[in-house]
Amino acid sequence: QLCLADPAPLYRVNVEGTAVVLAAALEAGVRRAVLISSTAVYGVPERHPIDEDDPLVGVGPYGESKIDAERLSVAFSRRGLDTVIVRPKTFLGPERLGVFEILFDWIREGRRIPILGDGANRYQLLAVEDLCDAVVRCLTAPVRREALNVGAARFGTVRDDLEALIEHAGSRSRLRPVPARPAELALRALELARLSPLAEWHYRTAHRDSFVSIDRARRLLCWEPRLSNAETLCETYDWYLAHRGTMRAAGTTHRVPWDQRALAALRRLS
Repeated sequence: QLCLADPAPLYRVNVEGTAVVLAAALEAGVRRAVLISSTAVYGVPERHPIDEDDPLVGVGPYGESKIDAERLSVAFSRRGLDTVIVRPKTFLGPERLGVFEILFDWIREGRRIPILGDGANRYQLLAVEDLCDAVVRCLTAPVRREALNVGAARFGTVRDDLEALIEHAGSRSRLRPVPARPAELALRALELARLSPLAEWHYRTAHRDSFVSIDRARRLLCWEPRLSNAETLCETYDWYLAHRGTMRAAGTTHRVPWDQRALAALRRLS
């Protein structure tokens, strides 16, 4: 896993890697390239839903590297490569757990689940299968030089969606609200020490509303996401249970369980 607080590897992968792929595509005469960006490029906006024309204000190395990658995509489009930018919300599903592996682990064990704030904010997610569907549609749809937000169409508050997951899991877990500002400071310290599984953009948006308009993707791609937030969480949790024993052998991917050393004390108290 990349350290999301360390700009060097993020730049190598998200920016230099993008440049290599787009240059190779242009040289090979590829008709269209699709860049998977992120809604982290919007930073921490106050207005929702976020649309594609809102300002790009990256938070931390991750968001900044994604903005630089998008600029490369635009530059290559001017050189003749047909490019499309997809900006997904936080996505999860089979083979793609990320930090949700920690959440699933704690719910399986019936532990209390800390949430920043009271959980009344709306935080949009996205199922991997819905992201894949959007990307495939980008290959043939009339979307040259477009940027497209993609996210779940149906989502509740953080509390609603997590409680639906806990009920589905038949877990004894309960949500435990944590004051947002002290938690942000603690997570920032852990991030700087490279001990946290969360980047600045994660913990600065986790207790706020965070959702995008998907109207442009619906219109131009004839795309409609199948799964809601709660359905995505529940289906991914079931995949996690079925594959817990094999995840460590998967290599460095989003299937690899996260190092929870920094959360050990909180875990013992939960």
